[in-house]
Amino acid sequence: MTKNFINFDDLSHKELQGIIDRAITLKKEHKSGTINDSLNNRTLAMIFDKSSTRTRVSFEAGMTQLGGQSLFLSEKDIQLGRGEPITDSAIVISSMVDAVMLRLSSHEDIVEFSKHSSKPVINALSDESHPCQILADLMTYQEEKGSIQGKKIAWIGDGCNVCQTYMQAASIFDFELSIATPVGYEPSDLFIQKYQKNVTLFNNPMDACEEADIVVTDVWTSMGQESEKKQRETAFSGFQVNQLMMNHAKNDAVFMHCLPAYRGVEVSSEVIDGSQSVVWSEAENRLHVQKSLLLYLIEA
Repeated sequence: MTKNFINFDDLSHKELQGIIDRAITLKKEHKSGTINDSLNNRTLAMIFDKSSTRTRVSFEAGMTQLGGQSLFLSEKDIQLGRGEPITDSAIVISSMVDAVMLRLSSHEDIVEFSKHSSKPVINALSDESHPCQILADLMTYQEEKGSIQGKKIAWIGDGCNVCQTYMQAASIFDFELSIATPVGYEPSDLFIQKYQKNVTLFNNPMDACEEADIVVTDVWTSMGQESEKKQRETAFSGFQVNQLMMNHAKNDAVFMHCLPAYRGVEVSSEVIDGSQSVVWSEAENRLHVQKSLLLYLIEA
């Protein structure tokens, strides 16, 4: 049976932990110069309706490092962007490749594509979730500190797709998640109802950061929300992750951000470029954890 990775909880704790553990091994092998061509003659289709840096580079480089090929397909390159039904595109594209990665605005479009795809489908970002990013974050923490079970993560900012995926992960990996958002910017009610285990909501970011092991944030204004920029900057006043806020977390707490980051807005330069920041390892680990994910799904 074809496995997909559309929501973080599509896979079990055992499967997810296995992917993270293998990613750490793959990273060590890559650093040592070991060649792994397990995906020789395999092809990944990458479908985008949004521009991307880390997602495209990490998936494309990952397939190349594993001996495979990748096809970059924007909505300008394929009929999907000209009104062809998702059903038809899924049937045809999946018949020609070994896996399909989609970075689309609509989560429902990814779900619909997966229903008609004969090959594994990976959600590389949607308006609802960002499971590949959370895999990289968990890998990064495991490398830096060890097991995340029982730890406290403070999410500061918008209750966006990344935040909502952290909610899914909190239940599976059994960590405490404190979410601080301005009023009106909480995660969706559906996620709050479904994933309330291990999750506490705050409107005061300092309270959420108390004794946290990890402090995480994201941009205040995502792609497609540009018209709300001034309104959001006003609403998120006081939510910048700066050193004062980090001082409320544990002394050895780490800072994460999925990037791109805007210094002086959602995070201060002092924090993102400081000793507690692991954002560069976090970004690099997208490459390694996605290689592991591709191996797991394609070889399944």
